[in-house]
Amino acid sequence: MTVLSASGLVKSYGGVKAVRGVDLRVDAGELLALIGPNGAGKSTCFNMLMGQIAPDAGRVELLGADITGQAPRRIWRQGVGRTFQITATFASMLVRENVQTALMSRHRRLGNLFLSATKLYAEGALALLERVGMADQAERPCSVLAYGDLKRVELAMALANDPKLLLMDEPTAGMAPTERQAMMALVAKLARESRIAVLFTEHDMDAVFTHADRIVVLNRGRVIAEGEPADVRADELVQRVYLGGGTMFGHV
Repeated sequence: MTVLSASGLVKSYGGVKAVRGVDLRVDAGELLALIGPNGAGKSTCFNMLMGQIAPDAGRVELLGADITGQAPRRIWRQGVGRTFQITATFASMLVRENVQTALMSRHRRLGNLFLSATKLYAEGALALLERVGMADQAERPCSVLAYGDLKRVELAMALANDPKLLLMDEPTAGMAPTERQAMMALVAKLARESRIAVLFTEHDMDAVFTHADRIVVLNRGRVIAEGEPADVRADELVQRVYLGGGTMFGHV
């Protein structure tokens, strides 16, 4: 089942075409990696999909419904979660409280934040933390966590929305190599267990080629390759673009 589809996405800034007719789709339980050199248009695509910016042309559908240009909060309410390159947690709050806050937002209970934050959805928060391997740190403030653990807390917060689609911007940024592989293995496990469609950008090519089901490669706003990891790795144009730019395909 296709969860997200985008067709003909175009975005220009003045005379610069950041995205030029991008098509993509993500199915339930699938991990799709969107990769490309700096300036390829990855962030612009993400922001159009999530509603931060409106496309100049094209269409975005979530489970067949047109969500093109809708506000981010409206898209989030329809079952789209997002994590960011720089983690978005409340440093002064406990790990559990961060996830409780996300659950309260999902259930439209944020008006009770100061009165009931220690009570509302505590069990649900602990269950989500258990899923991401952070239940044993539930009562610690986020300010004392290692960066990799903060990424897991942010993932639990995204899961609090019970997403059909998860957009992940550099999910392993700032992590050690072993942490990166563990994080992506966790995301893959959760996606397949809960049939969540995952679209992610990532600069760690080991993580991409190990865990992505399919890869879309952007260069200068256009899709230059798409397919399973082995096919993308062998693509001559992809090799030429990355090797010629001295970037992240030096191991191909």
